[in-house]
Amino acid sequence: MKRFPLAILTTALALTPLLSHAQAFPEKSITFVVPFAAGTATDQIARALGNSITAETKQPVIIDNKAGASGFIASQNVAKAPADGYTVLITTNTTHAANEHLFKKLPYDPVKDFAPIAALGKGGQIMVVNPSFPAKTVAEFVALAKKEPGKYSFGSGSSSSRMAGELLQQMADIKLLHVPYKSNTLAVTDLLGGQIHMMITDTATGLPQVKGGKLRALGMSSASRSPLAPDVPTISEAGVKGYEMGYWFAAYAPAKTPPAVVKRLNELLVKAAKSESAKTAFYEPTGTEVFTTSPEELAKFQAGESQKWGRIVKAAGIEAE
Repeated sequence: MKRFPLAILTTALALTPLLSHAQAFPEKSITFVVPFAAGTATDQIARALGNSITAETKQPVIIDNKAGASGFIASQNVAKAPADGYTVLITTNTTHAANEHLFKKLPYDPVKDFAPIAALGKGGQIMVVNPSFPAKTVAEFVALAKKEPGKYSFGSGSSSSRMAGELLQQMADIKLLHVPYKSNTLAVTDLLGGQIHMMITDTATGLPQVKGGKLRALGMSSASRSPLAPDVPTISEAGVKGYEMGYWFAAYAPAKTPPAVVKRLNELLVKAAKSESAKTAFYEPTGTEVFTTSPEELAKFQAGESQKWGRIVKAAGIEAE
C-alpha cells in the first residue's frame, strides 16, 4: 500500500468539508444587496437573475435595496457580511470603478474588500428631456446651453449617469448645473415635474418614459443605436462627435469567501444571465447585452475600467468630494 505524506493527507481532509459545502450550495436563501432603489436597472437585473437562480436551486433569493450615498451603504454592508456566499452585491461601475475617483475617502475598498464573482451585462444610456423643453435634438440642446452657460441643469442618480453628463459638458464645451439624486428613478421623477432640464440615464429607467410619451429622447450614449429605439440617434451622430459612455453590471461577494463557493456562485449567475427567463424579463426589454466573465476575468476587467474612469474624471476636471 502506498503511503501519502502527512501534509498532503491533512490538506485533503481539511478541504473536504469546503468542497462538500460548495457542492451543496446554496442550502438556504441568498441575499442580493443592490446599491440603488427599486425600479432601477440594477434592481431589475438582480430580480431577473434571482428568479432564475431560485428556479434552478429551489432556494429563495432576497433582494435588499440599500440605496443612497453613491452605493456606499450597500457596498459597506456586503464588505462586512459573513464570507459564506449568502450575501452578494449586485452592482455597477459606480461602486467598483468610478467612486474611487470621485471621492477622497471610501468606507470600503473596491478591490481588497471583495471577491469578484462575474460580470453580468453592459449597455448604453439615453439622453432625455421633458417634452416641454424647447430643444428637440442634441444639437439644439447644446446650442441653448452655449447661449446661456450654467442656466440648464442635469440630474444623476448614479456615477454612470453623472459622468455621462460631465463628459457631454466636456466634449460639447458647455456648462450645466449638476443636481445629484439617490437614484436615477428619483431624478426622472423631478425631470417629469420640470425641476431639472435633462438627464442621461440607463435605458431601463428612461426608455419606458419615452415610449409612454412622458419624456423626449434626444440621443443614445452608446456607439450605435439601440434596437429598442432605432429612431433615436446616438449622441455622437446627433451633434457631439465621438461621444460614447456606457455602464456595466457585476456581482461581488465579501473578501475571503471560499474560492469553491465563489466558483459555484459564478456558475449560477452566468447560467442565470444566459437563461431565457432573464433574457425575457430584463436583457431584451432594456437593450442590455449579456456580458459574463470568470472571477479572474472580472478582476482584470474592473482594473481596466477603473483606469478608464479615472482618466474621464480627470479630463472632466471633477475634484474628489
